Amino acid sequence: MIRNLQALLLIVLFAGCTLPSASTPTEADYGNIRVIEVIDGDTVKLANGKLLRYIGIDTPETRLKKGNKFIYAPQPFAVEAKKVNEKLVINKVIKIEFDVQKEDRYGRLLGYCFVGDTFINAQLVKEGYAVISTYPPNVKYAEVFLAAQKEARQQRKGLWGAYETIDAQKASSYINQIRTVRGKVLNAHKSKRCVLLNFGQDYKQDFTVVIFDNSFKSFYDRGIDPVTYYRGKTIEVSGRIRRYNGPEIIVNTPGDIVISEETPSE
Repeated sequence: MIRNLQALLLIVLFAGCTLPSASTPTEADYGNIRVIEVIDGDTVKLANGKLLRYIGIDTPETRLKKGNKFIYAPQPFAVEAKKVNEKLVINKVIKIEFDVQKEDRYGRLLGYCFVGDTFINAQLVKEGYAVISTYPPNVKYAEVFLAAQKEARQQRKGLWGAYETIDAQKASSYINQIRTVRGKVLNAHKSKRCVLLNFGQDYKQDFTVVIFDNSFKSFYDRGIDPVTYYRGKTIEVSGRIRRYNGPEIIVNTPGDIVISEETPSE
């Protein structure tokens, strides 16, 4: 009886203990780990089997999901981005620095990758193979990425030299591609969750720039009201064109929007 009670007490005691999850990453775990495979321009596989998704940036996709399967269907510049990433990190020991969110819903690590003194996320942007894609609260290096992208655009590196800016009215022809879109903001609307900058009269068909509420602070901090500031202005935005109603690009900081009065060239 005594032994049974002791065993029961041990079971209760251990059941009450919360052990750290084996999948929960820490700085110490990932300060010195090797890359064994490059998946695409912004995702790699580590020696422990985990996938690392570079945060703050986005590169063209090498695979397309059809139904429940992924097929190899590289987007423009996807192969080039992957090759550059391979050159930078394959079989090398890296250091991962985390931001607020350490994993995404797919269980991939979210982090900033360093090889020695080289900041890989920023290097891909600087060479023109990635564009800014910062999402609050993971904005630690937003200004670094902004400066890198500005340099790449000015020097027409990578994506910036390969493609001309497209007119907002033609954005629907480039769904899921990373492009720069230019057009005039005809009106703006604030909903419960976001501000919508509309480039046409029909929001279900025309191009829209979306600014979600968790990004408002970055605009207000610079004295910009996203509802009123961009109305009537011709602007450029860069990023992945998605389809919700009509085509759209999500932006997260004022640096993602460039005021322009030039005529779109494509």
